[in-house]
Amino acid sequence: MNEGFARMIFHGKNPVGRLFRREESANKPDTLFLVVGLVRNTKYYELREDFRPIAFVPEDQDEDPGSGGTFVLRTNAPLGEFYHAAEEAVAEIHPGLTVDFKVLTAQIKDSLMRDRLMAALAGAFGLLAGALAVLGLYGVIAYMVARRRNEIGVRMALGASRGRVIALVLREAVLLLVIGLTLGMALAAWAGQAAASLVYGMTPRDPLTLGGAVALLAIVALFASYGPAWRASRLQPMDALRDE
Repeated sequence: MNEGFARMIFHGKNPVGRLFRREESANKPDTLFLVVGLVRNTKYYELREDFRPIAFVPEDQDEDPGSGGTFVLRTNAPLGEFYHAAEEAVAEIHPGLTVDFKVLTAQIKDSLMRDRLMAALAGAFGLLAGALAVLGLYGVIAYMVARRRNEIGVRMALGASRGRVIALVLREAVLLLVIGLTLGMALAAWAGQAAASLVYGMTPRDPLTLGGAVALLAIVALFASYGPAWRASRLQPMDALRDE
């Protein structure tokens, strides 16, 4: 049995050597099973499912085993040669038996196809959203500088240095950036819960991913804001005052 089954039946005690009973129908006595081994929890049907309690019994103890069987084989041989050798070995046992081969890694990749498509789509939309955010911030800062040409001209006429003008513009860009990142983090935490159910293995509140995204957006946004700030510092005071 696996760890989940042992925890459910024996409450975490060592199950090896113990008996458990399977309830049968009214006309059959209950079946007793002796536990001979404990294995770790594994996924049974698909990767998205939770670990479930599982007991493994020998095939010869099954009263109705069915006509098929599944076997897991490990090999380093080329697949074509291995398939041919396996088919010959099965044909020696019984010529009427048919064999269907599947590669485990290919099955896992196929089961995650939807998750990969969702991840690629989400990544593309994320890049588009990041580009729009940078362009939007650049446009807002550029418009803000254009509206404050007179104020910047007066400041420079009164002795403000170019460094102070750049710092003035970047300060407002940082304020907008902080507000946007705060709201974005809250929305990301909320949306991550919904996305976690669509993409296997996704951690909705991974600190490394969120921190990297925040740092990247902050750096790109500050670089996008530096252009308008630099142009504002290059204004001639008389040209800026004449603009009104």
